[in-house]
Amino acid sequence: MTITGQPAAPASLGRSRGFNAFWSAQILSVLGDSFAQLAVPLLVLDATGSIATAGLLTGVSGTAAVVAGLFAGVVVDRCDRRALLIGADAARMLLFAVIPLVWWLAPAPPVWPLFVLLPLAAAIGMVFQVAAVTAMRGLVPGAELTRANGRLYAGGALASVVGPALAGAVSGWLGPAGAIAVDAASFGLSAALLTLVRLPRRTAAAAEQGERTGPWAEFLAGARFLLRHPVLRPLTGLLTVFILLTYGMDDVVIYHLKHGLGQSDGTVGLVLAAGAAGTVTGSLAVASLRRRFGFAACWTGAVALTGVAVVALAPTRRPAEVGALLLVYFGCLSVGGICSLSLRQEVTPEHLLGRVTAAFWTIHFSLGGLGAAAFTWLAQHHGTTLTFALAGTGGVAVALAALFTAVRRAAPA
Repeated sequence: MTITGQPAAPASLGRSRGFNAFWSAQILSVLGDSFAQLAVPLLVLDATGSIATAGLLTGVSGTAAVVAGLFAGVVVDRCDRRALLIGADAARMLLFAVIPLVWWLAPAPPVWPLFVLLPLAAAIGMVFQVAAVTAMRGLVPGAELTRANGRLYAGGALASVVGPALAGAVSGWLGPAGAIAVDAASFGLSAALLTLVRLPRRTAAAAEQGERTGPWAEFLAGARFLLRHPVLRPLTGLLTVFILLTYGMDDVVIYHLKHGLGQSDGTVGLVLAAGAAGTVTGSLAVASLRRRFGFAACWTGAVALTGVAVVALAPTRRPAEVGALLLVYFGCLSVGGICSLSLRQEVTPEHLLGRVTAAFWTIHFSLGGLGAAAFTWLAQHHGTTLTFALAGTGGVAVALAALFTAVRRAAPA
């Protein structure tokens, strides 16, 4: 591929050096994120003993991502996407590096810096995610998008298999702050790898199409496309409800293991690693499943099974049971997520892809922060049994509701 002259056609998945560099960068980034996924709740629990505070932090970070999503699409469609990817990783490296410094240097480290640094990182992460989705169209052919997305998910999940176990060990050795320092380093390595990625230049026609409308119409262009598309419109609404029910699930599971079952940090890491193994399985299987059964059956079935798995978490009393159910939950979550992502990439015009992606995620995550705060509060005050039962039942209801929308008629291709 080239960054000068006319855009080069994307190379096939196996021969794309840009995709392989991008894939490797994502593995490093996810490996670091798995450290933060475990370390941030542990950091808050060690400092305050309150899962509700951890849930509030998750909610505030989710809200910051939603706000950033209002502008991320326009930024991505206007700017050099490669530069945005590198800059976003570099910025997150600096933000996460501040947390262990504060925790190690302050005699009594305050929690409030987390409510500044993590929401900023979440906002920058939203810009990165939008840029990454749009970059995929220039890295691989359209026919291979589902397989490429599956490989990205699988690679990230493989890193997550190792990540939680390592995070538990590092957290037990250096404390949760040490695990977050590893996350900061991973973003720096990811930024370095992304310098190897080359994207084709956007065509002049696409640029002109993006310049014909005023600022307000441009801002709403992505949302308009979602609302006018017969499948993406109900799919966006259903996923918004789904994220309300599941956004704080990691915090609730960790709380269940630590306070409900009395498990160590290392055991928590191993259980989360079992969930990551489910993501690997779902990611590698999704392309074949979609070819055989079509989008509608794959997405609806996956969402229904995630709800069943969450309901089944309610009576669990052993870590092995939690790990097995997380394997099912994350496996189905990856199948549904990859199907949804690939469909948007396939049907959205190139010049709108950034804005459509940002609009989708802004709407999608709009209730996530509220859900995370509500369900972690519910877990602390009324127990995880009720929390899992309510969230899982809601997930099954989302799948049933899809049967009464155009999602059920989505073609396999």
